[in-house]
Amino acid sequence: VSEGHPDKVCDRISDMVVDTYLSKEPLARVACETLTTTNKVVLAGETRGPEIKKDDLIQKVRGCIKDIGYEQKGFHWKNCNIDVHLHSQSSDIAMGVDSKGNKDEGAGDQGIMFGYACNETTTLMPAPIYYSHKILELMATDRKKGIADKLEPDSKSQVTMMYENGMPRKVTSIVISTQHSPDVNQSQVKEIVRPYLEKSIPKELLSELKDEEFYVNPTGQFIIGGPDGDSGLTGRKIIVDTYGGAAPHGGGAFSGKDPSKVDRSAAYVARYIAKNVVASKIAKKCLIQLAYAIGVSKPLSIYVDLFDGDDEKSKHVENLIKDNFDLSPRGIREMLSLNKPIYECTAAYGHFGRKPRSDGSFSWEKTDKTAVFKK
Repeated sequence: VSEGHPDKVCDRISDMVVDTYLSKEPLARVACETLTTTNKVVLAGETRGPEIKKDDLIQKVRGCIKDIGYEQKGFHWKNCNIDVHLHSQSSDIAMGVDSKGNKDEGAGDQGIMFGYACNETTTLMPAPIYYSHKILELMATDRKKGIADKLEPDSKSQVTMMYENGMPRKVTSIVISTQHSPDVNQSQVKEIVRPYLEKSIPKELLSELKDEEFYVNPTGQFIIGGPDGDSGLTGRKIIVDTYGGAAPHGGGAFSGKDPSKVDRSAAYVARYIAKNVVASKIAKKCLIQLAYAIGVSKPLSIYVDLFDGDDEKSKHVENLIKDNFDLSPRGIREMLSLNKPIYECTAAYGHFGRKPRSDGSFSWEKTDKTAVFKK
């Protein structure tokens, strides 16, 4: 789903709130949920840290909506109504997370988190989700530049691929649903979006795609969109945020949460480790599972699956992880430098498979630990 999808608008706003707090206080705590509907945005959640004025947050919300591109009658950055309902973090939660005396910082919640990597693409991501994100990201870039000015912000894509011997061989169908201007019909929309397939997906994978298997706006038209067409909520696109269903996902969403919440930080470090395992070439695929209890520093379990039937090798990798990675909440934060305002850019086009940036965002995509596994 694109940055203009109602749920992604909410993810972006919630992550903007996280960044706003972390920019003032690196150890601030934030758990922010956002709701959007016709010309309405509601923020709710808990924070601990600096005092941020409601009016300042409201202006930042408007900035997010404007950047996404919503200037529509049913959802406009300038005149939508915005309510902020943020209050202090529960003292019961804070007590479990805070370090005190001999007690190290505990996990911000209980749960199971997964990380995954595979050798299907250069980014070590599953091919269908990687190409789906790329199509929409390129469409959004040209829309904002005025090149694709008949497209509107809300869109989705879906790529179906046939695999042979565990690797993608060809694209068998593509679905793109995109909000558009009333000035164009469906056949015109199809020709507007067609070039983005060719820019996003290698030619050899598209060579056998039949035109009747290229679906654009299958309902017939998509003029009413965004929060005016469908309400949005933070954290409702967790499979889109990770591996597109190619690997398991834990129960928790990412957006709107500071890195003390292992829903986010442990999923990031699990991806980091899995990516380094595959980048080291000791396995073609790797799944990492971590489990935590609220208030407890150490992970309750570490599980590795290399998908090659070699249980002894998987166990060896588990031991290498235990010996070389501090998977406590504090250890993860410090290893990946997560206490920075780096999250707003993660809210759309996937949290994984992205390039590490100079501001520290996507640090979990680095492959600087391959030597740990090569030996």
